[in-house]
Amino acid sequence: METQQMKGSGMNMPNDIPALDSETKANLAKIAAAVRVLSIDAVQKANSGHPGLPLGCAEIGAYLYGIAMRHNPKHSSWINRDRFILSAGHGSMWLYSLLHLSGFKVTLEDIKNFRQLHSITPGHPESHETDGVETTTGPLGQGIGNASGQALGLKLLAAKFNTEKQSLFDSKVYCLVGDGDIMEGVSSEVSSLSGHLCLNNLIVIYDANKVSLDGPLSDSCSENTKERYKAYGFEVFEMDGHDFDDIHRTMTLARKDQKQPRLIIARTIIGKGSPNRAGTSKVHGSPLGPDELKLTKEALGLPLEPFYVSQSVYDYFAKKLKEQEALEEAWNKKFAAWKQENPALFDEFVKMQEKSLPTDIEERLYKIEIKNPIAGRNASNAVIQELCKTMPFIYGGSADLSCSDMTWIKEADAVKPGSFKGRNIKFGVREFGMATMATGMAETGMIIPYIGTFLTFSDYMRNAIRLASLMKVQVVYQFTHDSIFLGEDGPTHQSIEHYAALRAIPNLHFIRPGDSNEVKMAWLAALTYKGPTALSLSRQNLPELKETKVPYSQGMGRGAYIVMKETRKPDYMLVATGSELSLALDIAKELEKLGKSVRVISMPCFEIFEEQDASYKESVFGGDLGKRVSIEAGVEFGWHKYIGREGIAISMDTFGLSAPAPELAEEFGFTVPSILERIL
Repeated sequence: METQQMKGSGMNMPNDIPALDSETKANLAKIAAAVRVLSIDAVQKANSGHPGLPLGCAEIGAYLYGIAMRHNPKHSSWINRDRFILSAGHGSMWLYSLLHLSGFKVTLEDIKNFRQLHSITPGHPESHETDGVETTTGPLGQGIGNASGQALGLKLLAAKFNTEKQSLFDSKVYCLVGDGDIMEGVSSEVSSLSGHLCLNNLIVIYDANKVSLDGPLSDSCSENTKERYKAYGFEVFEMDGHDFDDIHRTMTLARKDQKQPRLIIARTIIGKGSPNRAGTSKVHGSPLGPDELKLTKEALGLPLEPFYVSQSVYDYFAKKLKEQEALEEAWNKKFAAWKQENPALFDEFVKMQEKSLPTDIEERLYKIEIKNPIAGRNASNAVIQELCKTMPFIYGGSADLSCSDMTWIKEADAVKPGSFKGRNIKFGVREFGMATMATGMAETGMIIPYIGTFLTFSDYMRNAIRLASLMKVQVVYQFTHDSIFLGEDGPTHQSIEHYAALRAIPNLHFIRPGDSNEVKMAWLAALTYKGPTALSLSRQNLPELKETKVPYSQGMGRGAYIVMKETRKPDYMLVATGSELSLALDIAKELEKLGKSVRVISMPCFEIFEEQDASYKESVFGGDLGKRVSIEAGVEFGWHKYIGREGIAISMDTFGLSAPAPELAEEFGFTVPSILERIL
């Protein structure tokens, strides 16, 4: 085939790609103009925002939404849609403008209410607020992680449901990143894994304007991004981000015959058109101001009327919408034929879409035979094996620790480069990237991912967990080695402050089960909660407690429950979590020998408990319960809400030490004699 050199790209371009006709280019230019007008006017009206990216990427946005994207704005949840993620979330007005113009549920009034209280156009895109926004972005680097996770999730679905005759899943995931995303370490983690796995449905567009918020990019970064991404396993293209012909040629090639993820380096001018700020950091994060806004519009030939959009732009997208609806309708016909020819696969499809649980799930969980005693991590692994037999939507992965955090699905293969039939994902030592990708996998709508590492490494993942919690995405984090009692690895690996830190995140259920019974019910809690759950599991063996084998609705489903009732008015109330629950029961028995009346409460999940009604809370913690004592091998922060100011918190107020677990229990006072001495 004859080839021609692609303008500005350094790539050989097949000459059989039809050029854009003049009418189409004129329409795209009008869309780009509308994006610029809406964006800078909205930022100016709010007196807050980032006009630089919308001015610099207007042509790219016009092409993506006006030509490239295969989706249906009137049915934004169509499962085989192309997905777009704005990792550079500070440029949100660029995205909101395009969503409005192309027919999503974003009105002109919404544009005018940019960054205002309770608007659907907040400062950074939020998927739970705005139609057409695929994930919540803002903290730089995480958007490309979510995009990589969505791409991986879609490859898993394609491997499961595509047949030789019908391909149900063949969409692309587009992601726009800026210099900040590229510099954030998480982009390295997810890009490395995406290249390794050959995610040939991921197209990353790099807005290479050579400017960061603090000034020229050259002040802080001089790497060769092109070679870096080639080393990851990406195919790298370059284009002029303001030239529709070059954009068209490059984007067409990028989508064609894709074998690996692709990076498009788009050379752009930040704040393009602003006479006094274009190409500088001054246009990055501040409104243009009335005078510069007027000068910018004049320089670009834009209408001076605020929020003006040519009717021809709306007309163009109205026509485009008919084509997009036809794309979905054609897919629906293909799906109907596939459904008829593959009834067993269709049943699996429905299970994954609905993520439905067996009606006897609680009974099944309690029937799992688990040895006694057993570490929390091992008990969880036994549960995972059972769940995966009947729940095809569960996929697992670990940050290079599956043999230790016990996340491996024994009867499933590993996902490998270019092969996505497995259910075990080796994320490598990339905890932050793993967490962002798990969010993306969940955002496919058909997967509940669980991911594992040691609890102390949740620090690496925290911001991803935070955003998953903001979106209430259903991800399960299996955190093991959850206390000083992991032993000899020492304080670098021993969690102290992590319980409190994770409990502080809104919408996250942090569950610290005390034995295998509570581990089973913790999984039931995670699968029924439509949001993220963190399981905190022990490395050391724990005894199975007869007191915890209660119906879900009376135990774990309450967050906290009485496992030992007092014989008369209590002298002591002991409340504990995790590995300290059995210790609390042992202490209670000793107190009873001394003639004391004791109530013992298991409190595996603060958040579930706080969701209970006032009468139940009062029945557990209300009234005169004597001396209140909490027992947990972490910081005491948060406990005095339940034990009162005068309550005794048996806790850790220092980092741990490197030693066998029994010696650490003696050293830090987590033994029956030590605690009795303190509370009597």
